[in-house]
Amino acid sequence: MKTKKMGSGIYLVVDPSMNKELLLQKLRQLVQEEIAAVQIWDHFLPGENITGLVNEILDLCHPHNIPVLVNNRWELLKQTALDGVHFDSKQDRIREWRNEWNRDCMIGITCGNDLSTVLWADANGLDYISFCSVFPSATAGDSCELVRFETIREARKITSLPVFLAGGIRPGNIDALHELEYSGIAVISGIMNADKPVEMFKMYQEKINTVANENRNH
Repeated sequence: MKTKKMGSGIYLVVDPSMNKELLLQKLRQLVQEEIAAVQIWDHFLPGENITGLVNEILDLCHPHNIPVLVNNRWELLKQTALDGVHFDSKQDRIREWRNEWNRDCMIGITCGNDLSTVLWADANGLDYISFCSVFPSATAGDSCELVRFETIREARKITSLPVFLAGGIRPGNIDALHELEYSGIAVISGIMNADKPVEMFKMYQEKINTVANENRNH
């Protein structure tokens, strides 16, 4: 059984190329909040002690029962106590890697407008899917296409997996997502680049909750 499970709400993505002390300082504040999970983006600096940084992030998150995943670098699940991996694309060797990990780890994947990725995630027993990018995003850059809302609605018809939304989401445009059914949003620069990350986190959280309550009342 999994020791940790993906929650709902805000899925925090951290950029390991950020100044390490600043990253850890902000994360130290944020782990007091209700974070669905933390993902370490595959954006490490050349020469970075990757396992050392991963372990420092784990030491901050695990005492608060916040699962930590790494983007793409599945091999780190054999070297650390990471809870899972988030892939940017379908992986042919997923079953083989699961055997190598020798433990039950969470797996998520980024989805665009091609619903075959959603079907693949469902067929391979992944834990969640994340659509990117729902709005234009400087952070997502060329790695994410702009996802049509209709694609997200269609995905909901073919899978019961938790759905997260990512890319360009701000407290000011969350209202535009009210027509979609989703478990949470993935945020990187909107929170981690803020001077007061906890205040910004609470702004996101309050807006998500407000929209969710309005949907329930309609």
